[in-house]
Amino acid sequence: MNLLKAPPASVRRTPTVLIRGTGLLGTSIGLGLRADGHEVLLSDPSATAESIAADIGAGRILDAVDQADTGPGGPAVPEIVIVAAPPEATAAEVSAALLRFPDAVVLDIASTKAEILQLLLAQVRDEDAALTEADLRRYVGTHPMAGREKSGPVAARGELFTSMPWVVCPAVDPATGVQLSAPEAVAWAEEVGRRLGATVHHMDPARHDESVALISHLPQIAASLVASRLQQAPTSALALAGNGLRDVTRIAASDPGLWVQILSSNAAPVVEILYGLRQDVERLISTLEDPRAPGRQADIAQLIAEGNSGVARVPGKHGAPPQSFAVLTVIVDDRPGQIAAVLNDVARVGVNVEDMRMEHSAGHQVGMVELSVLPGRRDELAAAMTDLGWKVVLS
Repeated sequence: MNLLKAPPASVRRTPTVLIRGTGLLGTSIGLGLRADGHEVLLSDPSATAESIAADIGAGRILDAVDQADTGPGGPAVPEIVIVAAPPEATAAEVSAALLRFPDAVVLDIASTKAEILQLLLAQVRDEDAALTEADLRRYVGTHPMAGREKSGPVAARGELFTSMPWVVCPAVDPATGVQLSAPEAVAWAEEVGRRLGATVHHMDPARHDESVALISHLPQIAASLVASRLQQAPTSALALAGNGLRDVTRIAASDPGLWVQILSSNAAPVVEILYGLRQDVERLISTLEDPRAPGRQADIAQLIAEGNSGVARVPGKHGAPPQSFAVLTVIVDDRPGQIAAVLNDVARVGVNVEDMRMEHSAGHQVGMVELSVLPGRRDELAAAMTDLGWKVVLS
């Protein structure tokens, strides 16, 4: 079946999907699509990763018989190919899939889009290459904005994409702005995201790369730079660390090899943002170096206030407009069952927890459960939890 002639809106179909790359994201997609009723085929250069993905139920391995059977209507012929390869290999894998499966819609899930499209267009313009502009009608770039600190197929979860952004970036001609991806291929790219439980967004490749440079790549760089300062830190200093340091450095544990590829492929937008960050850092250094500088304290306050303004623009829960919550802290013993008991009692009171975080007290066997609630419910919840025997601290 040619999916360009069978858009998803017509009837409910579950096309056969080949996932090329069985790391965290590829395996998670396999788990999610199999749960939705799709036949999923798996392929990866690593036989170990491929086998693990198959063992945990993400699909079945594409074998020699499958690969030989590429005739129309063959039971193992993929109708959608999802390339989940490392960024540096994505363009080559997309090109190979477009040529190998001439009726399949081909998606990639790489975290940058413009360079991949440029490489594909370069092949189309190469007279010696087999790839044509007609082939690009079946290609759509996507980017699921989901992940974990852990990597590999063993970390995969079928629900990984639930409520997370799924960015669809149709191929466009950079010179003219004309969309090259067929509308039917774009519709299937959207449908895959929806079937995985994600929320679909649309961007052109260049705008996408500028956006992720700010909201994804800059945080990774900042976390890694801050964490690198800890390498020679005295143990006595690290013993004082609280959630502030953990929050800032959490993603610094990411895979260096992957980030070499991501930052290299999106260098220009990242550099532009770093120029602005460098100006702010130099401004702060200059202010702090001269204790007698006029307006010194006001300049420091202004810098922090600018950060407040930025945080206030970050969307709230479920993508809703930003909203400030009130926080109360419940002191609990550091033993099993305490967090569950707190949440059970909150449920009894009937107050919805908008967010929650846990911090441990240095040197004491207690924990602090911070509950974010709507401001109008904070005092009610604090009083009720106190009556139920909990020690409550209001921020």
